[in-house]
Amino acid sequence: MLYALLAYHEEQIIQDLSEDDDAGLMEGLQRVHGAWTEARVLGPAARLGATSLAATVRAGGLVVDGPFAETKEALLGFYVIDCETFEAAVARAAELQVANPGAVYEVRPIVLFRPGAAFPETDAGTALVRPG
Repeated sequence: MLYALLAYHEEQIIQDLSEDDDAGLMEGLQRVHGAWTEARVLGPAARLGATSLAATVRAGGLVVDGPFAETKEALLGFYVIDCETFEAAVARAAELQVANPGAVYEVRPIVLFRPGAAFPETDAGTALVRPG
């Protein structure tokens, strides 16, 4: 089953990291990524750009600058992972949290997908129809 691991952190803390500190953080995360790749559970993952570069599209086509959540933490990245159970996905998120202790990881089942995408199965157990 597929799960999204949503990575939240105080954006300014991440932006203020020195190049060396950021490289050290990424080195720790890369160890986790490598193990997940070897275990064949890691799907798409991305580090998102700054919220100051974002836009939010609201009802009626209104476009406003950035997200305006009432929180110090912002969504800074995500992972898609393939795990047998929710508990296994939570355990994977805990591995990331050890590598990045300042972050918070939200685990959510993926129950809807875009047909044709390279995902093996949704949480509902629906197999994807692969193109071709």
